[in-house]
Amino acid sequence: MTKEQPLTIETVRENIDRIDETILSLLKERLGYAKEIGKLKDESKRAKWDPSRERAIYKRLKELNNGVFPEKAVHSIFHEIITTCRLSQKKAEVAYLGPEATFTHLAGVKYFGHSAAYKPLETIDEVFSEVQKNRVQYGIVPVENSIEGSVFSTLDSFMKYKVKICGEVRLPIVHNLVCKSGNIDDIQTVASHSQPLAQCREWLRKHMPSIPTLPVFSTGAAAEMASKNPNIGAIASSLAIKTYDLQVVVKGIEDYSGNTTRFLVIGNESPNASGDDRTSLLIGLVDKPGSLNEILTILSQEGINLAKLESRPIKGKQWKYLFFLDMIGHIEDEKISKACKLLQSKSSYFEWLGSYPANHENNEEE
Repeated sequence: MTKEQPLTIETVRENIDRIDETILSLLKERLGYAKEIGKLKDESKRAKWDPSRERAIYKRLKELNNGVFPEKAVHSIFHEIITTCRLSQKKAEVAYLGPEATFTHLAGVKYFGHSAAYKPLETIDEVFSEVQKNRVQYGIVPVENSIEGSVFSTLDSFMKYKVKICGEVRLPIVHNLVCKSGNIDDIQTVASHSQPLAQCREWLRKHMPSIPTLPVFSTGAAAEMASKNPNIGAIASSLAIKTYDLQVVVKGIEDYSGNTTRFLVIGNESPNASGDDRTSLLIGLVDKPGSLNEILTILSQEGINLAKLESRPIKGKQWKYLFFLDMIGHIEDEKISKACKLLQSKSSYFEWLGSYPANHENNEEE
């Protein structure tokens, strides 16, 4: 009997190479089966995306992993694999508030993976318009921030365009001060979108009191400016650093921790129930005392949890408002369906904006 030979770096690397080759071979095999699934769904007229199936996959993998491989990494790796395989059936085109490397772009990558085709646009209004006109399959838009509140241009666009909500993304926001050199002394102006500037107001006042700020229409635009002018600093995402070849001056300059933005994925149809969903509505109240209370009473009596209630003025109609409601559940759920019928009968205006899988994970910004 011979003693087992001790491992060397070379033999370990050979083993790793062999494992990598096996993984790649299995990925190609999985992609082939995904394409077959796409063909079968076309024949049976079934939707390409099945959120309940994806939730089941993640749950099964988590149980099989048993905590050995870091759980967030398992989710991230398989999210990229699953979205890439799904998009092989039909590549998604996704419009977002550009230019490249905005937080909205980053949220899109979190949701659709890197394989989607991303189309930057100049305004949130344009994103809605492109989706409604079927020029892209999906759009992704910010709807609320945990510190600054609702994004009114998104809410107003729901009143203007006929689209459906397909999903949501919750993204922790890390604001980085960046510039061409990485030296704070080179910065003579700090540019960013108005919201990041507001969210970093105290840090800027304390550390850069004499430096003026410049609001621009997106964090990506600010990063692009900083890449062309060595005296401009930008407050931007980690994706902007890579995209525009910038250096980090200070990471995480937001005034409050726990800063998270919720984004909505919009398209022309909502997915089937996943088992953990939200339903969004846009309703107008009948002009009589107690009409809002009547609406809330319906939800209470049906045992429905109201996650969001926001009013917005109707353009051109003084003192008239529409209300945005987010409820826990799917339109296919019996109690949600019943409540919607009751709400419709009691409202002057009623629109179902969509039912979609709820997202509870605040994956860290990469």
